[in-house]
Amino acid sequence: MKRYRPNPEEIKLLMAAAMGKVPADLVVQHAKLVNVYTGEVLEDTTVCVKEKWIAHVGKEAPVLIGTDTKVIDADGKVLAPGFIDGHTHLVWLFSIPEFVRYAAPGGTTAVVAETMEAYPVAGVDGVLDVMASFAGQPIKIFGTAPTMASTSRAASGVDPEDLEKILSLEDVVGLGESYWQAVLQDPDRYLPEMAAALDRGKTLEGHSAGARGGKLSAYLTAGISSCHEPITAEEVLERIRLGLHVLIREGSIRRDLAAIAKIKDTGVDTRRLVLSTDGVGPADLLEKGYMNYVVQKAIDSGFAPVAAIQMATLNAAEHFGLDSLVGGIAPGRCADMILLPALDRVEPEVVICNGRVIAENGRIVVEPRLHTYTEANRRTIHLPEPAVPGQFAVPSGAKEGTVKVRVIDMVTDLVSKEVHLEAPVEGGTVCADPENDLLKVAAVDRRIAPGKTFTGLIRGFGLKKGALAASSAWDTADIVAVGTSGEDLAAAVNRIRALQGGAVLCVEGRVVEEIPLPVLGIISDLSMKELADKLSAMNRALSDLGCPFPDPLLSLAALTGAAIPFVRICEEGLVDFKTGKTAGVLVDENPHGF
Repeated sequence: MKRYRPNPEEIKLLMAAAMGKVPADLVVQHAKLVNVYTGEVLEDTTVCVKEKWIAHVGKEAPVLIGTDTKVIDADGKVLAPGFIDGHTHLVWLFSIPEFVRYAAPGGTTAVVAETMEAYPVAGVDGVLDVMASFAGQPIKIFGTAPTMASTSRAASGVDPEDLEKILSLEDVVGLGESYWQAVLQDPDRYLPEMAAALDRGKTLEGHSAGARGGKLSAYLTAGISSCHEPITAEEVLERIRLGLHVLIREGSIRRDLAAIAKIKDTGVDTRRLVLSTDGVGPADLLEKGYMNYVVQKAIDSGFAPVAAIQMATLNAAEHFGLDSLVGGIAPGRCADMILLPALDRVEPEVVICNGRVIAENGRIVVEPRLHTYTEANRRTIHLPEPAVPGQFAVPSGAKEGTVKVRVIDMVTDLVSKEVHLEAPVEGGTVCADPENDLLKVAAVDRRIAPGKTFTGLIRGFGLKKGALAASSAWDTADIVAVGTSGEDLAAAVNRIRALQGGAVLCVEGRVVEEIPLPVLGIISDLSMKELADKLSAMNRALSDLGCPFPDPLLSLAALTGAAIPFVRICEEGLVDFKTGKTAGVLVDENPHGF
């Protein structure tokens, strides 16, 4: 973290500024300071900044104000550390400059983001390009290295040389979330990755959804230090008692804060609790904001305001070992601060990051840095030939009639289970049955074994006609698609091939809606507003076709993920991620299931 630590020359300058021997560059005076180290709110405090660093904090500040010193009179308003999102996913839908444009005005000055999405589709070069896009922004964006627990054996794990390159990056603070089932099933694959991260002083980010008792303890013995998966106060309490930092989610995928807030009634110390989003979609960024919304929600859910601010600042910084640099307002730290109208009103009027004002009154005043991705990372759909309808045929072993099949049954928009149903057969292949909500679901490898396809069946997606496909499938190098016919599945996949990434809805061979995602097949070039409008149009069209889910693209992407219970799909077949076993569609060919 060399560039986040003052060098000797800068320290000498800070010393001089602290003693009033040289002018400060920025002074905030007459503030109510939220001291996250002690839990106090200190009246009439002055903060002196030199370059990007805090030089002095105190009531009696020997500050030298020069002609070029920027002075902010807080006039009794609240000065708090800038917010930190302890766990999120930014390699998803919007570009980094667009994200910063909407996150920074709400007081977010640092983010820790996964890079797992880039690795299966573009390898180490993709991750390095993503990390380069994080650098030089008005706010700090740290990354975690991918672990790559995947439903696909071909996409599982990270090459040791690749991991070494990623872990050597200054802004990589940990090894990203590892799914506990995968670690316990295949420790020989994942423990060397974890050891490599620990040897470099990096954290191990956890994912322990559903683990308890001995299984949870077994997972934690690897050195896991956090988890963002608890959804109840009881689950949180179990984990913080075992030494974990728990990152409470309040984002577009899950909203757990209100339920977890009951932990405050137990009287336990909240210093192991960290606020995070786990990912926020364009509409939520536009309508709700970012960490300002999450901190306000924590206060509204009953957490004391100072505790809520600690959960979005110092607690996160301490977890990642960054507290000597960020997370609080103290000498030698980065000057990351926000000015609030009141302790319980999280409406930043001024946002300061690295010693400069980057946003005022809800608007960014320092433009985010644009990043140009490599041409290779804008051409990641490597399908050698166009898809054809027959590629999505499911052989039945019978000419006509029905056959018993294994089906992904959508219990919710994200959770699935295995069911066995009778499916119609025509001409020796299993057919979709849209009238009974039985559709085809396919995974097409776009990079590792380009064109390799597995097609299964799914119930609960609701489409009466057409097909939806997307290249933003979780934890794999796959395009994932759901539809009523091979013709529409092929049309949607081929449009993604032409776009070099995207989400496409086809009906009767015609593109109805599409969202180009040309960067890694995952990220758009559109503005946040344009992207939100396109997602809204896609959702409306899918709703009109019968899909009941609030975010169908999220539901589609999660079908390949190795994290959410429990039947998934990849190019190798149907996968039970609890056991890691793969099965085909016909029940008679796999009579004992997974």
